[in-house]
Amino acid sequence: MDTTFQHQSLRDKRVVILGGSTGLGFATGKAAAQEGAKITLVSHSLQKLEIAASQLPSETEIYSVDLSEESNIRNFFEGYGQIDHLVYTAGENLTLNTIEQLSLEAAQKFFAIRYWGALAAIKYAKKHINSGGSITLTGGIASLRPQAGWGIGASICGAMDAFTRAMAVELAPIRVNIVSPGLVRTNLWNSMDEADRDGLFQTVGQALPVGRIGEADEVAQTYLYFMKQAFSTGQSVVVDGGNVLV
Repeated sequence: MDTTFQHQSLRDKRVVILGGSTGLGFATGKAAAQEGAKITLVSHSLQKLEIAASQLPSETEIYSVDLSEESNIRNFFEGYGQIDHLVYTAGENLTLNTIEQLSLEAAQKFFAIRYWGALAAIKYAKKHINSGGSITLTGGIASLRPQAGWGIGASICGAMDAFTRAMAVELAPIRVNIVSPGLVRTNLWNSMDEADRDGLFQTVGQALPVGRIGEADEVAQTYLYFMKQAFSTGQSVVVDGGNVLV
């Protein structure tokens, strides 16, 4: 039997997505379910989880968990059981500030879910991941091509990239990789005024080599790639429409 092929298939694999109620997490859950995976969505808002689950197979599981608290993450994994693939896409709405405008207290809170939440998830999930399993984290291109106001965003992306490589070595043979999206149409931009948001999407999209911004369903395919690609670990795949090139 070709065991490598077995690892590459998602059929009947348990995929747990932290931050899975909307955006990239939900899109990844939907794509994985289409390939036969059993999906568990974890997020803070029960209402959003229920809406997401209604669009997925009936056996989809949902858990309302505040991922900003280490104890909540620990309790979830201790009570959950074995999994095959862990995906971490959790993050709050993006807010951009120059260094003069930035509150250090607010800046520290941005790390709570995006960095410390991911670290806690790995800490408590690793012993529950089956042989051949993987962890896929989420970063971004801000560390590669930062703009004014992106000091904290770029710092988090850089930290996540380095953390991924460190965990790939420490947790081997569990595979640990990271997806680094560019500008994607998700709810993370909902804190902006609608007109400003649409203007941003149009301006950035027109400047990209592909001529538009990304969609969550497109980026979700990169998370699936890392789950199925059994010979990749410690890697970052940039999915940005060519943004770092222009």
